[in-house]
Amino acid sequence: MVDLSLVPWAVVPPLLLLVYYYWRFANSPSLLRLLLFFVAGAISGFVALSLEWLVETQVNSFPFWRQTRTTLVGIALRQLLEVGPIEEGCKLIVVVALGWYFQRRQYRLRPTTVFLFTIAVALGFTAEENWIYFVHNTASILERSLTTPVHAMFSAPWGYALALSFPRYHPRVAKAWFNSVIYHALVNVLSSAWRYPQPLSFLSYGLFPFLLWIFWRLEQFLRKVQRIPPITLISGYTPQHRFWQRGLVMFALILGGNAIFGLFLLLRSLSSVTPAQLFEPTILWFIFSRLLLNFTFGLIAWKIYRYLRNQVRSKRFSACVFRD
Repeated sequence: MVDLSLVPWAVVPPLLLLVYYYWRFANSPSLLRLLLFFVAGAISGFVALSLEWLVETQVNSFPFWRQTRTTLVGIALRQLLEVGPIEEGCKLIVVVALGWYFQRRQYRLRPTTVFLFTIAVALGFTAEENWIYFVHNTASILERSLTTPVHAMFSAPWGYALALSFPRYHPRVAKAWFNSVIYHALVNVLSSAWRYPQPLSFLSYGLFPFLLWIFWRLEQFLRKVQRIPPITLISGYTPQHRFWQRGLVMFALILGGNAIFGLFLLLRSLSSVTPAQLFEPTILWFIFSRLLLNFTFGLIAWKIYRYLRNQVRSKRFSACVFRD
Protein backbone atom coordinates (compact mmCIF):
# COMPACT_ATOMS: atom_id res chain seq x y z
CA MET A 1 0.00 0.00 0.00
CA VAL A 2 1.27 3.48 -0.91
CA ASP A 3 2.30 5.59 2.09
CA LEU A 4 0.69 8.98 1.43
CA SER A 5 2.38 10.48 4.49
CA LEU A 6 5.59 10.64 2.44
CA VAL A 7 4.05 12.88 -0.22
CA PRO A 8 4.43 16.20 1.69
CA TRP A 9 8.10 15.46 2.42
CA ALA A 10 8.65 14.78 -1.28
CA VAL A 11 6.67 17.73 -2.64
CA VAL A 12 7.02 20.62 -0.18
CA PRO A 13 10.80 21.34 -0.54
CA PRO A 14 10.63 21.57 -4.38
CA LEU A 15 7.46 23.68 -4.15
CA LEU A 16 9.10 26.11 -1.73
CA LEU A 17 12.08 26.45 -4.06
CA LEU A 18 9.71 27.07 -6.98
CA VAL A 19 8.00 29.89 -5.05
CA TYR A 20 11.45 31.33 -4.28
CA TYR A 21 12.37 31.45 -7.96
CA TYR A 22 8.90 32.81 -8.80
CA TRP A 23 9.50 35.83 -6.56
CA ARG A 24 13.01 36.39 -7.97
CA PHE A 25 11.68 37.25 -11.43
CA ALA A 26 10.09 40.64 -12.03
CA ASN A 27 7.74 39.46 -14.81
CA SER A 28 6.93 35.93 -13.72
CA PRO A 29 4.07 33.96 -15.26
CA SER A 30 1.16 33.12 -12.97
CA LEU A 31 1.95 30.79 -10.11
CA LEU A 32 -0.93 28.55 -11.21
CA ARG A 33 0.73 28.09 -14.61
CA LEU A 34 4.03 27.25 -12.97
CA LEU A 35 2.24 24.66 -10.84
CA LEU A 36 0.90 23.11 -14.04
CA PHE A 37 4.48 22.73 -15.30
CA PHE A 38 5.48 21.40 -11.88
CA VAL A 39 2.84 18.65 -12.09
CA ALA A 40 3.83 17.90 -15.69
CA GLY A 41 7.44 17.57 -14.53
CA ALA A 42 6.39 15.05 -11.89
CA ILE A 43 4.49 13.06 -14.55
CA SER A 44 7.56 13.15 -16.80
CA GLY A 45 9.50 11.65 -13.90
CA PHE A 46 7.22 8.60 -13.87
CA VAL A 47 7.54 8.35 -17.67
CA ALA A 48 11.33 8.51 -17.40
CA LEU A 49 11.30 5.83 -14.70
CA SER A 50 9.23 3.54 -16.94
CA LEU A 51 11.54 4.11 -19.91
CA GLU A 52 14.59 3.39 -17.79
CA TRP A 53 13.00 0.16 -16.58
CA LEU A 54 12.27 -0.89 -20.18
CA VAL A 55 15.81 -0.11 -21.32
CA GLU A 56 17.27 -1.86 -18.28
CA THR A 57 15.19 -4.95 -19.03
CA GLN A 58 16.52 -5.10 -22.57
CA VAL A 59 20.21 -4.47 -21.86
CA ASN A 60 20.27 -6.99 -19.01
CA SER A 61 20.02 -9.70 -21.65
CA PHE A 62 23.63 -8.94 -22.67
CA PRO A 63 26.29 -10.83 -20.64
CA PHE A 64 28.75 -7.92 -20.89
CA TRP A 65 26.25 -5.57 -19.27
CA ARG A 66 25.44 -7.99 -16.45
CA GLN A 67 29.14 -8.31 -15.67
CA THR A 68 29.96 -4.60 -15.68
CA ARG A 69 26.79 -2.91 -14.38
CA THR A 70 27.95 -3.01 -10.74
CA THR A 71 31.39 -1.54 -11.50
CA LEU A 72 32.08 2.19 -11.56
CA VAL A 73 32.62 1.99 -15.33
CA GLY A 74 29.26 0.26 -15.72
CA ILE A 75 27.54 2.92 -13.59
CA ALA A 76 29.17 5.65 -15.70
CA LEU A 77 27.97 4.03 -18.94
CA ARG A 78 24.45 3.59 -17.56
CA GLN A 79 24.29 7.22 -16.45
CA LEU A 80 25.73 8.57 -19.69
CA LEU A 81 23.80 6.39 -22.15
CA GLU A 82 20.55 5.71 -20.29
CA VAL A 83 19.68 7.79 -17.23
CA GLY A 84 20.99 11.18 -18.35
CA PRO A 85 19.48 11.16 -21.87
CA ILE A 86 16.10 9.76 -20.74
CA GLU A 87 15.62 12.12 -17.80
CA GLU A 88 16.88 15.26 -19.52
CA GLY A 89 14.96 14.28 -22.65
CA CYS A 90 11.67 13.85 -20.79
CA LYS A 91 12.05 17.22 -19.09
CA LEU A 92 12.92 18.95 -22.37
CA ILE A 93 9.93 17.42 -24.20
CA VAL A 94 7.52 18.62 -21.49
CA VAL A 95 8.87 22.19 -21.57
CA VAL A 96 8.74 22.33 -25.38
CA ALA A 97 5.26 20.76 -25.66
CA LEU A 98 3.59 22.92 -23.01
CA GLY A 99 5.57 25.94 -24.16
CA TRP A 100 4.21 25.52 -27.70
CA TYR A 101 0.68 25.20 -26.29
CA PHE A 102 0.93 28.47 -24.36
CA GLN A 103 2.75 30.12 -27.26
CA ARG A 104 -0.36 29.63 -29.39
CA ARG A 105 -2.48 31.28 -26.69
CA GLN A 106 -0.13 34.24 -26.27
CA TYR A 107 1.78 36.43 -28.70
CA ARG A 108 5.23 35.52 -27.45
CA LEU A 109 6.69 33.94 -24.35
CA ARG A 110 9.46 35.91 -22.66
CA PRO A 111 12.86 34.20 -22.23
CA THR A 112 12.42 34.53 -18.46
CA THR A 113 9.08 32.71 -18.72
CA VAL A 114 10.56 29.78 -20.67
CA PHE A 115 13.44 29.53 -18.20
CA LEU A 116 11.02 29.50 -15.27
CA PHE A 117 9.02 26.78 -17.02
CA THR A 118 12.23 24.73 -17.16
CA ILE A 119 12.86 25.22 -13.44
CA ALA A 120 9.24 24.29 -12.63
CA VAL A 121 9.42 21.06 -14.66
CA ALA A 122 12.78 20.14 -13.12
CA LEU A 123 11.46 20.70 -9.59
CA GLY A 124 8.36 18.63 -10.36
CA PHE A 125 10.69 15.88 -11.57
CA THR A 126 12.55 16.20 -8.26
CA ALA A 127 9.31 15.78 -6.29
CA GLU A 128 8.55 12.52 -8.13
CA GLU A 129 12.09 11.29 -7.59
CA ASN A 130 11.92 12.16 -3.89
CA TRP A 131 8.76 10.10 -3.51
CA ILE A 132 10.32 7.10 -5.25
CA TYR A 133 13.36 7.25 -2.96
CA PHE A 134 11.17 7.51 0.15
CA VAL A 135 8.87 4.65 -0.88
CA HIS A 136 11.85 2.34 -1.42
CA ASN A 137 13.65 3.72 1.68
CA THR A 138 16.86 4.37 -0.26
CA ALA A 139 17.43 7.97 0.92
CA SER A 140 16.59 10.03 3.97
CA ILE A 141 14.45 13.16 4.03
CA LEU A 142 17.57 15.19 4.89
CA GLU A 143 19.52 13.86 1.91
CA ARG A 144 16.71 14.52 -0.55
CA SER A 145 16.02 17.99 0.88
CA LEU A 146 19.66 18.98 0.36
CA THR A 147 19.54 17.82 -3.27
CA THR A 148 16.28 19.67 -4.09
CA PRO A 149 17.78 22.10 -6.66
CA VAL A 150 19.93 19.47 -8.42
CA HIS A 151 17.59 18.70 -11.35
CA ALA A 152 17.12 22.43 -11.96
CA MET A 153 20.91 22.76 -11.97
CA PHE A 154 21.19 19.95 -14.52
CA SER A 155 18.58 21.44 -16.87
CA ALA A 156 19.75 25.07 -16.63
CA PRO A 157 21.98 24.99 -19.78
CA TRP A 158 19.32 23.74 -22.19
CA GLY A 159 16.66 25.78 -20.38
CA TYR A 160 18.68 28.94 -21.01
CA ALA A 161 19.41 28.01 -24.65
CA LEU A 162 15.73 27.21 -25.21
CA ALA A 163 14.68 30.48 -23.58
CA LEU A 164 16.80 32.49 -26.03
CA SER A 165 15.53 30.72 -29.16
CA PHE A 166 11.96 29.64 -28.34
CA PRO A 167 9.75 28.91 -30.28
CA ARG A 168 12.35 28.36 -33.02
CA TYR A 169 14.90 25.58 -32.86
CA HIS A 170 18.57 26.52 -32.59
CA PRO A 171 21.54 24.10 -32.65
CA ARG A 172 22.73 25.50 -29.32
CA VAL A 173 19.74 23.82 -27.63
CA ALA A 174 21.02 20.36 -28.64
CA LYS A 175 24.54 21.30 -27.56
CA ALA A 176 23.30 22.58 -24.20
CA TRP A 177 21.13 19.48 -23.74
CA PHE A 178 24.16 17.25 -24.33
CA ASN A 179 26.06 19.32 -21.76
CA SER A 180 23.26 18.70 -19.25
CA VAL A 181 23.38 14.96 -19.90
CA ILE A 182 27.13 14.83 -19.24
CA TYR A 183 26.88 16.86 -16.04
CA HIS A 184 23.88 14.81 -14.89
CA ALA A 185 25.83 11.60 -15.42
CA LEU A 186 28.98 12.94 -13.76
CA VAL A 187 27.12 13.97 -10.59
CA ASN A 188 25.50 10.55 -10.30
CA VAL A 189 28.84 8.80 -10.83
CA LEU A 190 30.59 10.92 -8.19
CA SER A 191 27.75 10.27 -5.74
CA SER A 192 28.24 6.51 -6.25
CA ALA A 193 32.04 6.50 -5.88
CA TRP A 194 32.03 6.21 -2.07
CA ARG A 195 30.79 2.60 -2.33
CA TYR A 196 34.03 1.45 -3.94
CA PRO A 197 37.46 0.82 -2.37
CA GLN A 198 40.24 3.38 -2.46
CA PRO A 199 41.39 5.17 -4.53
CA LEU A 200 38.03 5.20 -6.37
CA SER A 201 36.20 6.29 -3.21
CA PHE A 202 38.22 9.53 -3.18
CA LEU A 203 36.20 10.65 -6.22
CA SER A 204 33.27 11.31 -3.86
CA TYR A 205 35.16 14.30 -2.45
CA GLY A 206 34.70 15.98 -5.82
CA LEU A 207 30.90 15.74 -5.62
CA PHE A 208 30.04 18.75 -3.48
CA PRO A 209 32.62 21.11 -5.07
CA PHE A 210 31.17 20.13 -8.45
CA LEU A 211 27.60 20.65 -7.21
CA LEU A 212 28.62 24.05 -5.87
CA TRP A 213 30.01 25.00 -9.27
CA ILE A 214 26.90 23.95 -11.23
CA PHE A 215 24.77 25.81 -8.67
CA TRP A 216 26.91 28.88 -9.42
CA ARG A 217 26.31 28.23 -13.11
CA LEU A 218 22.52 28.13 -12.51
CA GLU A 219 22.72 31.49 -10.76
CA GLN A 220 24.67 32.93 -13.69
CA PHE A 221 22.00 31.71 -16.12
CA LEU A 222 19.32 33.27 -13.90
CA ARG A 223 21.10 36.62 -14.11
CA LYS A 224 21.78 36.42 -17.84
CA VAL A 225 18.19 35.52 -18.79
CA GLN A 226 17.05 38.62 -16.84
CA ARG A 227 19.74 40.70 -18.58
CA ILE A 228 21.56 41.31 -15.31
CA PRO A 229 25.36 41.42 -15.71
CA PRO A 230 26.91 38.12 -14.59
CA ILE A 231 29.12 38.02 -11.52
CA THR A 232 32.74 38.19 -12.65
CA LEU A 233 35.59 36.65 -10.67
CA ILE A 234 38.41 36.56 -13.25
CA SER A 235 39.77 40.05 -13.86
CA GLY A 236 43.49 39.59 -14.54
CA TYR A 237 45.06 41.30 -17.54
CA THR A 238 47.88 38.81 -18.05
CA PRO A 239 47.61 35.03 -18.65
CA GLN A 240 49.62 34.39 -15.48
CA HIS A 241 47.27 36.52 -13.35
CA ARG A 242 44.15 34.90 -14.84
CA PHE A 243 45.65 31.45 -14.24
CA TRP A 244 46.28 32.41 -10.59
CA GLN A 245 42.69 33.62 -10.19
CA ARG A 246 41.25 30.47 -11.77
CA GLY A 247 43.33 28.46 -9.31
CA LEU A 248 41.82 30.50 -6.45
CA VAL A 249 38.32 29.81 -7.78
CA MET A 250 39.07 26.09 -7.90
CA PHE A 251 40.51 26.18 -4.38
CA ALA A 252 37.45 28.06 -3.09
CA LEU A 253 35.12 25.49 -4.69
CA ILE A 254 37.06 22.62 -3.12
CA LEU A 255 37.01 24.23 0.32
CA GLY A 256 33.40 25.43 0.12
CA GLY A 257 32.08 22.22 -1.40
CA ASN A 258 33.75 19.97 1.12
CA ALA A 259 32.67 22.26 3.97
CA ILE A 260 29.07 21.58 2.88
CA PHE A 261 29.93 17.90 2.48
CA GLY A 262 31.36 17.84 6.02
CA LEU A 263 28.19 19.40 7.46
CA PHE A 264 26.12 16.88 5.51
CA LEU A 265 28.14 13.99 6.96
CA LEU A 266 27.82 15.48 10.44
CA LEU A 267 24.03 15.69 10.20
CA ARG A 268 23.83 12.18 8.80
CA SER A 269 26.01 10.77 11.60
CA LEU A 270 23.87 12.54 14.23
CA SER A 271 20.62 11.19 12.81
CA SER A 272 21.05 7.98 14.83
CA VAL A 273 21.94 9.80 18.07
CA THR A 274 19.22 10.23 20.71
CA PRO A 275 18.56 13.73 22.19
CA ALA A 276 19.97 12.60 25.55
CA GLN A 277 23.24 11.47 23.94
CA LEU A 278 23.78 14.87 22.30
CA PHE A 279 24.88 16.32 25.66
CA GLU A 280 27.54 13.72 26.33
CA PRO A 281 31.05 15.29 26.38
CA THR A 282 32.42 13.09 23.60
CA ILE A 283 29.44 13.81 21.33
CA LEU A 284 29.57 17.54 22.08
CA TRP A 285 33.30 17.66 21.32
CA PHE A 286 32.73 15.74 18.07
CA ILE A 287 30.01 18.20 17.00
CA PHE A 288 32.08 21.26 17.98
CA SER A 289 35.25 20.07 16.25
CA ARG A 290 33.43 19.20 13.02
CA LEU A 291 31.51 22.48 13.00
CA LEU A 292 34.70 24.46 13.64
CA LEU A 293 36.59 22.64 10.89
CA ASN A 294 33.87 22.99 8.25
CA PHE A 295 32.99 26.58 9.08
CA THR A 296 36.70 27.44 8.85
CA PHE A 297 36.87 25.91 5.38
CA GLY A 298 33.69 27.76 4.39
CA LEU A 299 35.02 31.08 5.75
CA ILE A 300 38.27 30.73 3.80
CA ALA A 301 36.29 29.99 0.61
CA TRP A 302 34.11 33.07 1.26
CA LYS A 303 37.18 35.26 1.83
CA ILE A 304 38.66 34.09 -1.48
CA TYR A 305 35.38 34.94 -3.21
CA ARG A 306 35.31 38.43 -1.65
CA TYR A 307 38.97 38.98 -2.61
CA LEU A 308 38.27 38.13 -6.25
CA ARG A 309 35.16 40.34 -6.30
CA ASN A 310 37.13 43.25 -4.82
CA GLN A 311 39.80 42.77 -7.49
CA VAL A 312 37.12 43.11 -10.19
CA ARG A 313 35.64 46.25 -8.57
CA SER A 314 39.01 47.92 -8.13
CA LYS A 315 39.93 47.32 -11.77
CA ARG A 316 36.59 48.71 -12.94
CA PHE A 317 37.05 51.76 -10.73
CA SER A 318 40.58 52.31 -12.08
CA ALA A 319 39.30 51.96 -15.66
CA CYS A 320 36.57 54.56 -15.03
CA VAL A 321 39.06 57.00 -13.47
CA PHE A 322 41.44 56.50 -16.39
CA ARG A 323 38.69 57.21 -18.96
CA ASP A 324 37.60 60.34 -17.09
